[in-house]
Amino acid sequence: MIAENLRAPLWERKRQFGYLSIKLRMTNSGDSMTHPAVGFIGLGTMGGAMCRHAMKAGFPVTVWARSKERAAAHLSEGADWADTASELTSECDIVILCVSNDDAVEEVVFGPHGIAAGNASDKLLVDHSTIHPESTRSWARRLQDEAGMNWLDAPVSGGPGGAARGELVVMAGGEAKDFAKARRVIETYSKQMTMMGPVGAGQATKVCNQLIIGAEICAIAEALNFAARYGMNATALADALRGGWADSPVLQDHGRRMANADYSDPADASMMMKDMEIACDMGTRTGSAMPVAEVVKALFERAIHEGYMDSGQIAPMRLYSNNPL
Repeated sequence: MIAENLRAPLWERKRQFGYLSIKLRMTNSGDSMTHPAVGFIGLGTMGGAMCRHAMKAGFPVTVWARSKERAAAHLSEGADWADTASELTSECDIVILCVSNDDAVEEVVFGPHGIAAGNASDKLLVDHSTIHPESTRSWARRLQDEAGMNWLDAPVSGGPGGAARGELVVMAGGEAKDFAKARRVIETYSKQMTMMGPVGAGQATKVCNQLIIGAEICAIAEALNFAARYGMNATALADALRGGWADSPVLQDHGRRMANADYSDPADASMMMKDMEIACDMGTRTGSAMPVAEVVKALFERAIHEGYMDSGQIAPMRLYSNNPL
């Protein structure tokens, strides 16, 4: 009987032997508090940092990745491993997802051994991925219908640095009770959380975020190119504009790297291209003019075509540097 139990899925063994998914943690002061069991899927630069912050805050964490090697660091720090996304869902109360695009989200949620195939009823999916708002709304309905699981779309802004520091900005869409349920774990890696409306509103807010960032990146690249061709010290531009209305984190980070021809980036340019495609499509769906998004999309499309994929969000600067646009 014991041998048979040990062959059962992890969540089933814990149920049989009386474990609870809500676990008890003792704080340094001796006070006790309960933390929901949290699962993380997507342990890249962003998701991996979020997971680590949750673990440091005392949340019991289970992880799954396409290869166990990608989770090695988190496992060595105390995370549990699930063999499939469905097993992770059965083990956890909140499942946190941070993957690259719509296709990846759909596969992890609804694919074989995906989140929806687990013991998901009355549990919560928090999706930090940046995907299409309409995909989010459709899949949230499907997940509730098929598995009884709620969906909180909660894309983030702040980049790898914000994730590493635990200072991400989170824009959420969903039900108020789900926002409240997820708040404690999200607070471990964010400095600001805003509830923007029903499911899909978080992703729609991220469309606004990416449109502003994309336009700013292209404007900074254009300004730096002009400064250099006029004979100014373009590397001093970020300092010269610091504190004025043109200043921003994008100028101080991306602008400095562009001015110094530092084109390294942890993400490739296709990510911003994908975001601009979403923005343009949402403009069409809502009857909103998106001429700026179209220009940003065209610049990133050309940068990718000319071989600057690995320059990520600052790829447009290479167009200005290497071509008389």
